[in-house]
Amino acid sequence: MGVIPNHWDIKQFRRIFLIKKDLANCLGYNVLSVTQKGLKVKDIESNEGQIASDYSKYQIVCPGDYVMNSMDLLTGYVDCSTQKGVTSPDYKTFRTRRKVIIDKSFYLFIFQLCYKARIFYNLGRGVSNKGRWRLPSDNLNRFLLPIPPLREQLVISDYLKVKTSKIEQYVAQRERELLDSLRQSEIANVVTKGLNPNAPMKDSGIPWIGMIPEHWGTRKIKFLFKERSEKGFPNEPVLCATQKYGVIPQEMYENRVVVVNKGLEGLKLVKVGDFVISLRSFQGGIEYAYYQGIISAAYTILEPSEEVDSNYIKYLFKSHPFICLLQTCVTGIREGQNINYDMLRKNSIMLPPLSEQQAIVKYIDSKLSKIDQYMADLQAEIDYLKEFKQRLISDAVTGQICVAEPQKGDTQ
Repeated sequence: MGVIPNHWDIKQFRRIFLIKKDLANCLGYNVLSVTQKGLKVKDIESNEGQIASDYSKYQIVCPGDYVMNSMDLLTGYVDCSTQKGVTSPDYKTFRTRRKVIIDKSFYLFIFQLCYKARIFYNLGRGVSNKGRWRLPSDNLNRFLLPIPPLREQLVISDYLKVKTSKIEQYVAQRERELLDSLRQSEIANVVTKGLNPNAPMKDSGIPWIGMIPEHWGTRKIKFLFKERSEKGFPNEPVLCATQKYGVIPQEMYENRVVVVNKGLEGLKLVKVGDFVISLRSFQGGIEYAYYQGIISAAYTILEPSEEVDSNYIKYLFKSHPFICLLQTCVTGIREGQNINYDMLRKNSIMLPPLSEQQAIVKYIDSKLSKIDQYMADLQAEIDYLKEFKQRLISDAVTGQICVAEPQKGDTQ
């Protein structure tokens, strides 16, 4: 807290709040779950998330009770309930002690700040068997809280509700702009229709393609690519195919992958500009190779012919119309669906003249560069606003900014 106003008090959590654990012992209550957006009623019929076998063992939550996910101080949160229900026995539920009068919203701001600013995290302990960082009750009970006069608590919480609401609305608007900047881009349309919106059009005769510029052609995929099956390059870096980054070295991939360190002679060679059909990735699963290396022999490697510009094909393969085509060329069911290249290769794609493919790539690269810069600037502004909101709450609840002038005769 640092320095606080002279007329404020400081007390331990346990002097203000009582941690409780009242078990439901019966069914029939709404099940409440703590999320980053507050307490939500869990739909136990949807089979989404973790489902308990017996909700009668859950804790009763009453209106005005605080519910804290104290088992996960990294991604957990805390909220004040507005309804009766039950919640996980792993959560901490607590209420105001008898004869203690506080503004619940004022302390909710403090508790939520302690999650966002990782203040509770510093009081946590590790639980090795669950891989989480929890907040022990003893540490929470000893946690020191500021106690302004009740009148000031009310004024501060009202002030923060107004200010944070405005910040959240503005942040939400700017975040929508991040998405809109991508939706409004002309990338997909340019790849499939060309740069000239006034060009004479013709029917391609292929359902998934539809109308294309009159001077464009169509070609079967099997005539534009040949399969690369070269093996025996154990000194090349091992690659992985990702939908987010394309085909890159395993060591550069941020997510955990099975590292291949033996049998390297049996992996297939991939060259820059090739395409890799990755398994179980029919929603845009043909990935562009940005690096040379070797990859699983189970993958299909496509080497583009001289008729096509690899970068143009890279954008085409990620366009919505082409992904819809991919979904018709799969085998297996549900999560096990794989792209079947024998089916895919019999289909045709649109084929602009090579010079126009290159012009389209140049246009898209320029467009993406501007979008990326705009998004980076917008994200920096959003991050600043979120940090400002956190600092505003911190300064208000610790009295660093004067929101309410102390009144003579104020009592706790």
